[in-house]
Amino acid sequence: MINILGTYECTADSKGRIMLPSPLKKQISSVLKDGFVVKRSVFNKCLEIHPMSEWNKIVDQVNKLNRFVKKNNDFIRSYMSGLKIVHVDSASRILIPKDLIEFASLEKKIVLSSSVNIIEVWDKLEYEQSVAKSLKKFGDLAEEVMGKNNYLPLNDLP
Repeated sequence: MINILGTYECTADSKGRIMLPSPLKKQISSVLKDGFVVKRSVFNKCLEIHPMSEWNKIVDQVNKLNRFVKKNNDFIRSYMSGLKIVHVDSASRILIPKDLIEFASLEKKIVLSSSVNIIEVWDKLEYEQSVAKSLKKFGDLAEEVMGKNNYLPLNDLP
């Protein structure tokens, strides 16, 4: 499993290419050659960049769904729609496809934000608004998610 840290501001050029900041590129250097999957976020107006090795783990979970259940088929179709495979070019850039740029309303100023094993791609203004909104009730959220036995204590991890 890959762990990615940090939030980075950068710019997109007129073709939708985003140069990976050096500290971020160093963190993902072991997975650069395999490529990435770029997809729409399920819950936010942003994109997700999944290293191929991490994406394969998600696909393994999705493939376990019973396709004779209509809502499973509907979920799979929606979740998998609009996916694109991308690679980092020789100038350390990722080309974000136009349809995904439109979905996330990406302008010139972009934020690349780590989310454990994926990178979120946000329009800078949208990111700042989303973070400001979520920070207002973050204490309550932290208590609900982390404080009520929703995770394994560190000493119980394999």
